[in-house]
Amino acid sequence: MPVKAVAVLSGSAGVSGVVHFSEDDSGSTLVTGKLSGLKPGLHGFHVHALGDTTNGCMSTGGHFNPNGKEHGAPEDENRHAGDLGNVIVGEDGCVEINITDSQIPLTGSNSIVGRAVVVHADPDDLGKGGHELSKTTGNAGGRLACGVIGLQAAA
Repeated sequence: MPVKAVAVLSGSAGVSGVVHFSEDDSGSTLVTGKLSGLKPGLHGFHVHALGDTTNGCMSTGGHFNPNGKEHGAPEDENRHAGDLGNVIVGEDGCVEINITDSQIPLTGSNSIVGRAVVVHADPDDLGKGGHELSKTTGNAGGRLACGVIGLQAAA
């Protein structure tokens, strides 16, 4: 039976959403969900290392990076495991998420269960923006909403 997880995101200025994670037989994880309350355009979307929200989204640590790599795009070989790129928010302030990624398993030593998913204020430059933060955070700006990734009950 496939492993499933869920994160309920909440944050500043009415940003909220629910994100589901499902690991398939190949080891890839399907990330689906919906976020609302965002300004239209691109927003960085990442798995962060810690599932600690005691200080809001600021206490979730840096991007999940078990292999000590630089920040990059989801398709880059040199990237943090938690680098999921950008979500594209429509004029209604909502976005439907549908991402498949092979570096964010729900099982094993690099499991993302217990970590956090974060949506950022600005676009992720995917490590290519030339800004001093490009190679660490993608210069994606503040953390608008976050949620701890927890195991989901079987249906």
